[in-house]
Amino acid sequence: MKKTRFLINHKNKADGIDLLRSLDNESIKVVFFDPQYRGVLDKLKYGNEGVSRGKNRSALPQMSFEIIENFFAEIERVLLPNGYLFLWVDKFHLVEGVKSWFAKFPSLSTVDMITWNKEKMGMGYRTRRICEYLVVVQKEPKLAKSTWTLHNICDVWSEKVAKTHPHSKPIELQKTLIEATTNIGDLVCDPAAGGYSVMQACQEMNRNFIGCDIEFGEE
Repeated sequence: MKKTRFLINHKNKADGIDLLRSLDNESIKVVFFDPQYRGVLDKLKYGNEGVSRGKNRSALPQMSFEIIENFFAEIERVLLPNGYLFLWVDKFHLVEGVKSWFAKFPSLSTVDMITWNKEKMGMGYRTRRICEYLVVVQKEPKLAKSTWTLHNICDVWSEKVAKTHPHSKPIELQKTLIEATTNIGDLVCDPAAGGYSVMQACQEMNRNFIGCDIEFGEE
């Protein structure tokens, strides 16, 4: 890895694009990415911006799709062959279609998806949301058996989490995925770390972590 100002196993406060650009080509086995989608607030228009239920989420810097594409370009570059991108999406973007996002990135293919049952009721005009979705993307060449060592992971995962961040994610699921796709001492990247749950998962699984967040972290 190139010498950078980004510290391993540290809550770096920085732009995730800058972090990714500091990494060598094909140097990372696994990337977790949880964008703050602008599309949800633009199109669903629940009226939550600035009110109690949506205040914390709305206060986060929103990512346009152009910004998200810039992340994909850098993630494609830094991922090792056969490496994995774990991409969090909500129901709105899942229905709109995620596969088309990777048209510009031919080496990245959607290969699986995990539904996370949060066990907590959320928003919705018709049905109320209780799930989020983790799209599994793999860099070519696609291989399964030699790159995914656990074969007892269900595609529906129930885990309730403490709300320590507007985008709190399930620690146990992330730990399981890290165990399935990396070895002890490997480097896992999260360029939009939020509450740094991926870092916690890495610490508990004896993996190294490099990541940052534009709002949360330490200088």
